[in-house]
Amino acid sequence: MSELDLIETERLVLSGWRMEQLDDLVRLHGDPRVAKYLSASGEAWSREQCAERLALWIELFESQRMGKLRATRKSDGMLVGRAGYGIHDSGEPEIGYALYPEFHGHGYASEAAAALRDWIFRDTQWEHFIGFADVNNLPSRKVLRRIGMRETHVEDYEGAPCQFHVLEKAI
Repeated sequence: MSELDLIETERLVLSGWRMEQLDDLVRLHGDPRVAKYLSASGEAWSREQCAERLALWIELFESQRMGKLRATRKSDGMLVGRAGYGIHDSGEPEIGYALYPEFHGHGYASEAAAALRDWIFRDTQWEHFIGFADVNNLPSRKVLRRIGMRETHVEDYEGAPCQFHVLEKAI
């Protein structure tokens, strides 16, 4: 694994981003099928929005070994999407993921999320993390439940009704 690699699963490597990979993020978040549940408007992210977010993720990776990470398939090096942690407005780590549509339904989101769950409790001091998804995004909500998260409440987040979840470290 390289210095940017953080987590390895059976089929994936989760690693930090570099600014020269901006086009990969633009292709991901610029796709209306991916962007549908990333904001209340459902609009694709602009190149500028992607650059701002990428800079934030790079800074989080460098300072805390967190951030949304590149999810690359081990077998062929293909980028399948991104998965990782952001810091929510509440100050809590918040898990999130987005995959290119051609990789939906292959279990990559669940595999990455499970590895992230294990990593945060094993390698950091965090005692819990949150996750949320648009109430209509049933596949994403299933991933959160599949890794053991429990539903807490529905909240309007940036104009969209979202089901929030939490997972606490087992003692």
